[in-house]
Amino acid sequence: MKKALTRIVIVLSIALSACKTVPVTGRKQMNLVPDAMLTTLAFTAYDTIVKNSVTLGKNDERAQMVARVGAKIQQAVETYMQQNGMSKDLKNFKWDYNAITATTVNAWCMPGGKVVVYTGLLSYTQNENALAAVLGHEIAHAIARHGNERMSQGLLISLGGMMLQEALKEKKAKTQELFLALYIVGSNLALSLPNSRMQESEADQLGLIFAAMAGYDPEEAIPFWQRMAAGNPNKVPEFLSTHPSNETRIEKLATLIPEIKSKYYNHQIEKR
Repeated sequence: MKKALTRIVIVLSIALSACKTVPVTGRKQMNLVPDAMLTTLAFTAYDTIVKNSVTLGKNDERAQMVARVGAKIQQAVETYMQQNGMSKDLKNFKWDYNAITATTVNAWCMPGGKVVVYTGLLSYTQNENALAAVLGHEIAHAIARHGNERMSQGLLISLGGMMLQEALKEKKAKTQELFLALYIVGSNLALSLPNSRMQESEADQLGLIFAAMAGYDPEEAIPFWQRMAAGNPNKVPEFLSTHPSNETRIEKLATLIPEIKSKYYNHQIEKR
């Protein structure tokens, strides 16, 4: 019993010392996994996915659009982080963009800046401004270290209270499995759903800032999500989903966009 309590105290101490602050929102989060380890896991998973998928050629207009929009948002992210004294948080990033041929309506950015857009999403984005809202959102997950936060929670629970350093060293296969389950497939319902919805809202806000700084009109996010809602009438109820409902998301975006557009997008227009 004493040994178990000691481990709990040590784990809690590590958790408190590993708190990070999410940009813009200022929320405190737990990041226990070294960034270098997380990006190594991410890069391995990314390379495997791209290798086993049909990607668009570099001369394909859709691939060029994904790379173009991604590069502009990357530049906005780097500017934002520099302006806010957080450039060091990007030291493990190795940006890359790929478009995968699939009917899947999705896009993602792994820790470290590895971005994939599935062609099934492009019929909903329809223009670069809407694609920028999506890529800004996905890249924001990486900037806000949401992957690390989910991994940290998962490690503390799934590895049964083991010392973190011991778990990461001795349970490499388990750690890789957990990364794939949390980041690619989806996490345990009881553990992560409320937090995931919070992370989604943070990524919406931060992502729109990045898109606006890159010169894309944030207002295009609303018609995009309206198209998504119309195309997915049999959606999962919000309380069982890791994402806010389309209606909730649209309402929240409508409250955020005026200030973001005034502060970031209009400023970019004035500079032109």
